[in-house]
Amino acid sequence: MPSNAILEQKKQTVSDLAELLKNSPAGVLVNYSGITVEDDTKLRAALRKAGVKYMVMKNTLTGRACEEVGLGEMKQYLTGMTAIAISENDPVAPAKVMKEYAEKIESFEILAGYLDGAVVDKNTVQALADIPSKETLIAKMLGSLQSPLYGLAYVLQAKIDKEEGGEAAEA
Repeated sequence: MPSNAILEQKKQTVSDLAELLKNSPAGVLVNYSGITVEDDTKLRAALRKAGVKYMVMKNTLTGRACEEVGLGEMKQYLTGMTAIAISENDPVAPAKVMKEYAEKIESFEILAGYLDGAVVDKNTVQALADIPSKETLIAKMLGSLQSPLYGLAYVLQAKIDKEEGGEAAEA
């Protein structure tokens, strides 16, 4: 029978994870079996750079934290060697990094995820990973706004040049 200190420590771990899950827009659950230490180090560095927290903990503790915040459906995916990547800001970041590593490492597998408080399946996580970054989307939008303006400026400049050319010919 576990001591009270160990039980309190586990309760605190579940509480901390539940708080993190509740305050994050998205996360991804993966099976990390078969990953080498070198690949795991690279994965963790990429996740840190993207502002994503990556945790490996017992499935029972992860399941309790998920139930606590209304993500009880995640428990069905908590078998084997699982880890969870949680984004604090960018809902696309954990999916992007995890998909990249799932494509590189054969045994590394995306199991499921959550987005805005709802559990999503593997296919949804992979579709989320295919969304361009926020910066790319903003650049595309600005480009599409600028294009007509450049066209208008070009036409007006051509008209001005034509009129100036006509006045020079008359003089």
